[in-house]
Amino acid sequence: MKSFAELSEQEVLALAISNEDEDSRIYRSFADALREPYPDTAEMYDKMAQEEIGHHDMLLDLYREKFGDFLPLIRRQDVKGFVARRPIWLNRPLAIDATRKFAEEMELETARFYRRAAETTKDDAIRALLTKLAAAEDKHEELAQELGKRISPKARATEDETAKRLFMLQYVQPGLAGLMDGSVSTLAPLFAAAFATHNTWSTFLVGLAAAIGAGISMAFAEALSDDGSLTGRGAPVMRGAVTGSMTAIGGLGHALPYLIPHFFVATSLAFVVVAIELAVISWIRMRYMDTPFLQAAFQVVVGGVLVFAAGILIGSS
Repeated sequence: MKSFAELSEQEVLALAISNEDEDSRIYRSFADALREPYPDTAEMYDKMAQEEIGHHDMLLDLYREKFGDFLPLIRRQDVKGFVARRPIWLNRPLAIDATRKFAEEMELETARFYRRAAETTKDDAIRALLTKLAAAEDKHEELAQELGKRISPKARATEDETAKRLFMLQYVQPGLAGLMDGSVSTLAPLFAAAFATHNTWSTFLVGLAAAIGAGISMAFAEALSDDGSLTGRGAPVMRGAVTGSMTAIGGLGHALPYLIPHFFVATSLAFVVVAIELAVISWIRMRYMDTPFLQAAFQVVVGGVLVFAAGILIGSS
């Protein structure tokens, strides 16, 4: 790996050509991934990719004029000082806000590279082109910053609605399903153990086992339910991880109070935690599922109370 100061003018131009080719392909990848849900943003990325191809061609023409047809292989990862780029363009589905932030950072670094290269080169033609490209990348950075604003209000509203729907499908719904399952399904074994043994440590172990077991079960069930290709629900592994982790969290919430050695205090605190969990679930349903709070609370509380009562009755018998 070389430092930037060690690069010859030939290598600087070769690196610039490589960068422009990489940037155009990244923008093409963004456009391809976003074309169906966000067509207006995808069109803008297509235009940015086309501009990068133009920069690539200008650099390549100057390189051939100065150094001939042989183009050495040198990439950003071969030079010290470049920030490693996370390959977010490989992700499907691709978050639109992540692409905007990524494009802004990408153009900022490229403009900085061109300015630094222009300062070090002794060739007037190379310096002029690099300075020109630095100014062009500045405009791209501004475009990346304003990407959401330049789209028509109607198109942006449509994209925001699509983003909200995808967020709900891929994160909120799996997470909410896990939280509800973990919070409700583990009530019965936890409080049955509590009222059967009056031993806080044993009760905590039962709650811990129930939470982890439910989390693993829900994670596999959700991941295997569909591959997300037709439903838009996202990658099975991610969806399963979200569901499983939220299930475990929901179950652990009312098990943790039993780390307190006093049974009455621990049980009273567990009752409070259960009430908070049910309220949080109701709020999430109201916030993201457009369900009226009272209706959501009624649906959640009735199921929770029935399971809760079943656990106490079984444990006290």
